[in-house]
Amino acid sequence: MGSIKLKAKDLKNINFPTNKARSLALGIFNEKHFKHQTKEEKLKNIQQILACPEDYSKDLVLEKLVHELTEKPPKTTFKSYELAKDPQHYQVFGKPFITDNTMRQMDVAMQLPVAEKGALMPDAHLGYGLPVGGVLATKNEVIPYGIGLDIGCRMALSIFPVSSSYIDRYGFQLKRSLQEQTHFGIGKLQNTYEEHEILDHSLFGEIDLLREYHGKAKGQIGTSGSGNHFAEFGKVVLSASNSLGMEVGEYMGLLTHSGSRGLGAAIANYYMRVAIDTCKLPRGAKHLAWLDLNTEAGQEYWMAMNLAGDYARACHDVIHRKISLDLGLKAVTKIENHHNFAWKEIQENGEQLVVHRKGATPAAKGQLGIIPGTMKDPGFIVSGLGNSHALNSASHGAGRKVSRGQAKSSWTKSEMNKTLKANNITLIGGGVDESPLAYKPITEVMNSQKKLVQIEGEFHPQIVRMDKA
Repeated sequence: MGSIKLKAKDLKNINFPTNKARSLALGIFNEKHFKHQTKEEKLKNIQQILACPEDYSKDLVLEKLVHELTEKPPKTTFKSYELAKDPQHYQVFGKPFITDNTMRQMDVAMQLPVAEKGALMPDAHLGYGLPVGGVLATKNEVIPYGIGLDIGCRMALSIFPVSSSYIDRYGFQLKRSLQEQTHFGIGKLQNTYEEHEILDHSLFGEIDLLREYHGKAKGQIGTSGSGNHFAEFGKVVLSASNSLGMEVGEYMGLLTHSGSRGLGAAIANYYMRVAIDTCKLPRGAKHLAWLDLNTEAGQEYWMAMNLAGDYARACHDVIHRKISLDLGLKAVTKIENHHNFAWKEIQENGEQLVVHRKGATPAAKGQLGIIPGTMKDPGFIVSGLGNSHALNSASHGAGRKVSRGQAKSSWTKSEMNKTLKANNITLIGGGVDESPLAYKPITEVMNSQKKLVQIEGEFHPQIVRMDKA
């Protein structure tokens, strides 16, 4: 005899007026009152209640569900907002490296009526909504494009208990492992299904949009996007005073950069449209529309955003697990951090704010993170110094100096390959738009944030895998 407990997938063909009604029905019909009913009986009862909820108004067990079904939903309304005449003050780190149009974009964000605090990181450049490298705090509002399309985009570094000379000795095997165990590109799916507990998360059955993208999430777990996403082997050099609990020395590391794939993009685009429809801002600021976290849409986005962040983490888990198994090596430690995310954080004065970091690394006191350079320049293992003027943040990389289009028209693939060869870098895939020359100098960016992070070690890329292989 099969299980009589209802699961979210059992309700997929029943049209509920709200996600809350679906969740209530699932919970109520799995309680003791209905434990003797079969699945078919439960589903039939649910459909009868949906058809005539008023008939069950005196049933105490069904009270919450009936209330949800009979309550008149409020009409969708919008409210118009004006920007403040002048932007609020915000701290800028590495100002010599930041263009005027990036500063103007941050100024607009700091004119929002919901803006409480802000900061601009030294890798900042122009983006959609909030600049990449922008940090913005609000009281109880979340801005979908203050987070971006690639929700929970993330760095992950596995350090293995072998010397960096392993890369020279086993370069062929490492290159083959990157080619066979990683998948890159927009819309890219895995050849095989990879299991991970995140795919069983209840939200995939409770929110319509997430249910729609569950299949794609299954197919894309453990894959990476295009652009600046990568997986690379390199030399990890730890400083004498590192806080990782590891001896000073040179180790082999696997560093990956990717996010929440099609799932995150779908969440961002859908809730951005909802925000724009309900929060009317002047034309130049419309991509900074927000959702109030006290509303159903705001709560839904917040839950979906957190799921996308967990999914991005799961993608890195799969990549690192597959490569580790392929090589027969086990990492001694793993360092990870999000960017393109929002957190509820307590400030120095005890106030809780929603901190958006679009292309910025969390850097609370003692918090470990990775700030990558380019495919030829070192990245840095860092610990945060908890600088309140930066809202406990740091850069998420070197930051682009020129756009992708400018890079393609300025350098050739041959010129880029010569530069990489001179630095003993093996590149699998990658385009001229990701040329090291298209980025700001990472050493100068790091010098601009000495008050934000402490350097614990360096990562020097040697075998790099990107899209277009």
